[in-house]
Amino acid sequence: MDQRICIKFCTKNEVKCADAFRMLTVTYGEATLDRSNFYRWYKMFSEGREDVDDEERAGRPSTSTTDGKINCKSVVHHEFLPQGRTVNKEYYLQVMCNLRETNRQKRADLWKNKNRLLHHDNAPAHTSLLVRDFLAKNNTLMMSQPPYSPDLAPCDFFFFPKLKRTMKG
Repeated sequence: MDQRICIKFCTKNEVKCADAFRMLTVTYGEATLDRSNFYRWYKMFSEGREDVDDEERAGRPSTSTTDGKINCKSVVHHEFLPQGRTVNKEYYLQVMCNLRETNRQKRADLWKNKNRLLHHDNAPAHTSLLVRDFLAKNNTLMMSQPPYSPDLAPCDFFFFPKLKRTMKG
């Protein structure tokens, strides 16, 4: 995005294409757009394009999570596992009770809603009947964990695209 703004600036000031590419390379180093993309954007701005954003692409609309759908204010509860202790259904139930109480105190605005959504993996302690009964009695819905597959990793949908954008420049 920043590089496109620089390219637009150069075209508005009638800087020659080769000189503009050289300036961009000096400024951004290895993070510079490749030559063909640079020339494509330079040509579009020279022909009068004003918008620096990508145009909508054809195809299926994106259904992945967007920033607008995520609301994170703070960590509500954290609990460290004591040395030598393993997580079993009883221990996890105690963690859920502590989480429920902490959530009631720290997020009273959401507590009134009475519907809670919890996402955790399919570990035996998380899916035990004892824990599922507790969550059901307390109006807590469990999001199902997707199958373990490199093709379906959750980070592929929301984390990696943001990371790539930041690294690309």
